[in-house]
Amino acid sequence: MKAVEIRDTWSLDSLTMTERPDPEPGPGELILAMRAATLNYRDALMVQGGYGSVGGDLPLIPLSDGVGEVIAVGDGVRDFSVGDRASPTFFAGWTGGRPTAAKFATSLGGPLDGVMAERMAVPAESAVKVAGHLTDIEAAAYTCAGVTAWSAVLGHGGVGPGDTVLVQGTGGVSLFALQFAKFAGARIIATSSSDEKLERVRAMGADEVINYKTTDKWGKLAAEMAGGDGVDLVVEVGGAGTLAQSVRAVKVGGQIGLIGVLGGARSELNLPLIVMRDIRLQGVTVGSRERFQDLMRAVAQHRSRPVMDKTFAFDELKPALEYLMAGRHFGKVAVGIG
Repeated sequence: MKAVEIRDTWSLDSLTMTERPDPEPGPGELILAMRAATLNYRDALMVQGGYGSVGGDLPLIPLSDGVGEVIAVGDGVRDFSVGDRASPTFFAGWTGGRPTAAKFATSLGGPLDGVMAERMAVPAESAVKVAGHLTDIEAAAYTCAGVTAWSAVLGHGGVGPGDTVLVQGTGGVSLFALQFAKFAGARIIATSSSDEKLERVRAMGADEVINYKTTDKWGKLAAEMAGGDGVDLVVEVGGAGTLAQSVRAVKVGGQIGLIGVLGGARSELNLPLIVMRDIRLQGVTVGSRERFQDLMRAVAQHRSRPVMDKTFAFDELKPALEYLMAGRHFGKVAVGIG
């Protein structure tokens, strides 16, 4: 089979199309003929060595998010049949319960081989059937960004009808968070530096929008838009560049779901403001297989679809990652495999 590897060094230039033996199913395993993959910022950082020793050893097959068709099953597999479509879970070892260091050491695309291969052996307990109405490209979009947004909004966040959620930007996690918060009956405030993108998120259901380039104190404005008291949840993807304003936006007793650090990794915070307003700062790192299954049931019920941007060919992973890092996308960037 063909596979893309980070070959000799941690860099985009090291991405190489190579061949590996076709996998055979062991007991409890599926063989997936991979059809599509999607990209996350985490993948771009991983390829360039940004995760250090956490990335594992080279050569490594990159990317965590993909979908394939079951073409073989091993002994003992009961929940999957040949012809099913399934996505491997982000953490192969986190089926449910609380996270642990051992579970976090089983992420795809580093340190474990990822989805950029024509065939993939996957434990059946580390795979999730995808909703039938989704195309292969769409179905590949949920593994990391979708489950992360689900965990932030409906897992840790506990968002319900009448709550107000602030989502930052128009990347995959933020747009999924918008969709899932709408499932729960919440009101949405969205931020972006582009008026054009803000019009698109308004069309998706955002109730209020803020251009943070033209509104310096957007946290205060968001709090006013939420009725003066502040928002119930901020889906925080900017990190150091946005966290101070997120603290201003959230209500007393509210929550900030910290997912990304696109605007910087180190921040000075007004700690008394967090303490005296009983604000919860919750780190969010994807989620378990159980969360993924809950998400996919909701997607099937609502017949929801992810927002897709551009699709690249199997041998175009480097330009696909460069396109993602340039930040021009709206929604998910994909790679076709099979």
